[in-house]
Amino acid sequence: MTVTAKAAPGARKAVLSWALWDWGASAFSAVILTFVFTVYLTKGVAADTESGSQALGVATTIAGVVVALLAPVTGQRGDAGGRRKLWLGVHSAVAIACTAGLFFIRDEPSYLLAGLVLLGVGSVFFEFAEVSYNAMLVQVATPKTMGRVSGFGWGMGYFGSVIALAIVLFAFVQPDVGLFGVTSAGGLNIRVVALFVAVWFAVFALPVLLFVPENPPAAQRNRGSFFSGYAVLGKRLATLWRTDRRTLGFLAASAVYRDGLAAIFTFGGVVAAGTFGFSQTEVVLFAIAANVTAGIGAVSGGRLDDRFGPKTVIVTSLTALVVIGIAITALPGKATFWVCGLCLSVFLGPAQAASRTFLARIVEPEREGEAFGLYATTGRAVSFLGPLAFSGFLAIFGSQRAGMAGIVLILAAGLVAVLPVRAPARHDG
Repeated sequence: MTVTAKAAPGARKAVLSWALWDWGASAFSAVILTFVFTVYLTKGVAADTESGSQALGVATTIAGVVVALLAPVTGQRGDAGGRRKLWLGVHSAVAIACTAGLFFIRDEPSYLLAGLVLLGVGSVFFEFAEVSYNAMLVQVATPKTMGRVSGFGWGMGYFGSVIALAIVLFAFVQPDVGLFGVTSAGGLNIRVVALFVAVWFAVFALPVLLFVPENPPAAQRNRGSFFSGYAVLGKRLATLWRTDRRTLGFLAASAVYRDGLAAIFTFGGVVAAGTFGFSQTEVVLFAIAANVTAGIGAVSGGRLDDRFGPKTVIVTSLTALVVIGIAITALPGKATFWVCGLCLSVFLGPAQAASRTFLARIVEPEREGEAFGLYATTGRAVSFLGPLAFSGFLAIFGSQRAGMAGIVLILAAGLVAVLPVRAPARHDG
């Protein structure tokens, strides 16, 4: 899967091929995890919306624990062996297979467990793939363009989501009889959507595997056995504690607010349907509009990142997200969700893209996979916070709106935690 001719960092073909993975993979996040299939599981498959939402929270928490335990070592081994691209392909393939398997989940409560298992396993391997994908940022960008390349990648993801969601809406969800004669009987119109996403993801994952050069094996580092990687990781963390506490501080702070961001994606469609009365069609229409605004925000935020630095973008975005989040939990009506939800979307992309460049700018060369594995792990080490805040507040107060307020608290805590972390030097390599 390696190529003989190495593209220089920043080469347009390499950047575009890298970003196309996000274009395809974003359909898994948007259609499967956020706006369509999770809504189907909680509203169509589960016995009732509340129990379905709680079960979804449990499933995402378990998946998070698995990622937390395994991600840093998988990233570390990708660095050492020069196989980031190989593992990106393998992990993407498993996520795609799980997505295709969701086709067999009918709209009956007896299928809920199987649906949650496939969703959970798929999300685990999707995140493993993201570890390699994020680490490859330094292979396609220069220090001066890292912000805009990262923002471009996130923007491509959002715009890819728009196209995928539009196809899903008009070909399968909205019509009484959709493409290929598909109807809603047995949840078929939503189940077919899972097959569509699997094909979409697979097609757009190919360019990065074909046209982005592989990273070279790390110098003077032996991979050893998988479990020996934990010993290496422990020593690495001890070294970071002694010599680079900024990196550890950022990993810890970003873990908190990124979990809040992830919870917005996971439960956004569920709240739209359960609290604000959105139909499946309205949820998808909102998702299309939200992804357009988020894509614009990500691309714009990437340029601001290169100009003002990633920390400025992160702090500004989180502040806006907390303020808008308070409004969306306090005010009633569909119009509130539309206006506040779209405003919220503008700041999601910049916060995510700038977090990736912050770490990429401060990480030691040849340890990007390990660093982004830790990035995934620290996020997942507290990944129970978002789902627990949502499902816990929901269980205590009996309202999805209260669950959303719990997510806002997580974002606020992350904002407070990141403030004392020293920003990277401008264009620090």
